[in-house]
Amino acid sequence: MALGIYVHVPWCASRCGYCDFNTYVPGRIRGASPEGFADTAVAELVLHAPERLADTVFFGGGTPTLLPAGDLARVLAAIELAPGAEVTVEANPETVDPAYLEALRAAGVTRVSIGMQSASASVLATLERAHTAGRAVEVAGWARAAGFNGVSLDLIYGTPGERDEDWEATVAAVLSAKPDHVSAYGLLLEPGTRMTAHVRDGRLPQLDEEAMRRRFEHADDAFAAAGLHWYELCNWARPGQACRHNLGYWRSEDWIGVGPGAHSHRDGERWWNVRHPARWAERVAAGIVPIAGREALDEAERRTEKLMLGMRMAGGVRADTVAVPDELLERGLVRTDGDRLVLTTEGRLLADTVVTALL
Repeated sequence: MALGIYVHVPWCASRCGYCDFNTYVPGRIRGASPEGFADTAVAELVLHAPERLADTVFFGGGTPTLLPAGDLARVLAAIELAPGAEVTVEANPETVDPAYLEALRAAGVTRVSIGMQSASASVLATLERAHTAGRAVEVAGWARAAGFNGVSLDLIYGTPGERDEDWEATVAAVLSAKPDHVSAYGLLLEPGTRMTAHVRDGRLPQLDEEAMRRRFEHADDAFAAAGLHWYELCNWARPGQACRHNLGYWRSEDWIGVGPGAHSHRDGERWWNVRHPARWAERVAAGIVPIAGREALDEAERRTEKLMLGMRMAGGVRADTVAVPDELLERGLVRTDGDRLVLTTEGRLLADTVVTALL
């Protein structure tokens, strides 16, 4: 079974109003800073002492590229990689330039995932993103020139106030960059975020579910026409360019999480690190694996999770492992493809409904 390593870099220059990830702005918390992150991450890797080579590595966040490229390179150098390993770094467009990307590539990074979100200045402002509308496409060009094997762009659709023409222009801008991979997520109003509060008090309009459907259908059609095919509900890729690290999550393979709040999984057991960067660093400095909690899934829970994750992917699940209610077939939400049960396009829009019915 493949082994992935996820490195969570919790630092961001500012916190976007829609984000509920475990992130922190430097200078606003005591006892931790970006300057000490790489040394602590390397020390945590030593504590884990992985028993086999890593097939994939993913630097996520937060904003990994808020750190110097040399810091990320130092963490990567502490990981023993399998031949042909995939190494991904998430990048915010305003934090990188050609020299930074060239340094990442020289360090062994193979993929860059660029947080574009939108090509509309007004939508970016609502999302509280710092980069200009054309910056992400420019960064994609720099990444290609630096020799990355995979260039991915990440999008968000359904932002309050977003118009159909804003989204259509975003999709066109993405395709102009000729990416190898695209992720597109419908906006969620997460509890406790500024955006959720602004929608609740009327400063921003409510989300438009019908508009979300239009956005998804437009993107899916446009990506397919450009040779990017869906392999997971929110992800499209050219042949051979699916993100192997994320596939490991969806296939319930093993991974080790490094960094504040990072999660790990092995053989049906999950555990997670302490969330606060200072507490995380204190435990690692004391020679303690910084685990905050753990859980073991029983057989029934593992079957349920396998079904939920499997139905998210284009390959679906084995048809003989589930009882399919007639309603799902009558509504055209699922179909059989050989010995597999897979979602139709309509079913992808109602994936939660399908999985609930199958369970």
